[in-house]
Amino acid sequence: MLRPDLDWSAGGGLFYWTVDFLADRLSDPEAAAYLREISRENLGSLWLAELPADARAQAVELLRDQLVPAGDRELPGGEGKAAVLDRLRELADMARRLG
Repeated sequence: MLRPDLDWSAGGGLFYWTVDFLADRLSDPEAAAYLREISRENLGSLWLAELPADARAQAVELLRDQLVPAGDRELPGGEGKAAVLDRLRELADMARRLG
């Protein structure tokens, strides 16, 4: 959930890949640890508002600018990859609406 009126939903594998993508790149170690806990414990949701302001701003920037290229590089190829990248583009576009 980027904000109450801006929600992205994805299947477990893609959701957790995205959470891990953020955790691996955030400079705030506590925020990164929180995201790793979400992934490790299969908690199934993330509200960006739960992150400290600086980490939240960095997460939005990462989603906006780096998510799709990272997905293209890191996710396995195959028939479904184009659809997966489209889902990541949806999230990147939502992040652009935030700033």
